[in-house]
Amino acid sequence: MLADDPLGAEREGDPGDPRYLAAFERIDADPWDELIVAERDGKVVGTMQLTYLAGLSRLGAERCQIEAVRVAASTRGQGLGRKMIQWGIDRARARGCAMVQLTSDKSRAGAHRFYDALGFTASHEGYKLSLS
Repeated sequence: MLADDPLGAEREGDPGDPRYLAAFERIDADPWDELIVAERDGKVVGTMQLTYLAGLSRLGAERCQIEAVRVAASTRGQGLGRKMIQWGIDRARARGCAMVQLTSDKSRAGAHRFYDALGFTASHEGYKLSLS
């Protein structure tokens, strides 16, 4: 699912690449990270990563970063993405997080409308610097 769109197709590699397994094992071992999988009829139809970040701002508030949200092409438009994000928000709230945040590539206009409809606010400008 990571490579199942134009952006992912450009940046992802062979699913058997050992770097994916190494990343999975590292995330799985970290108590501040969660990999979430949505299943339907025994098939994986959605994934996302939740990372819990400690911070000094906002009186030391913890926040939840939602990353790598993917819904299988065959399942899009059926409300699964909305259920996944709401589940993530509820999970963060239950852990005591003060906020949930995420980033979305500027070219993903549909994703922006989706997040807007869920109540997210595009409040910051994000910056990235590729190191490879």
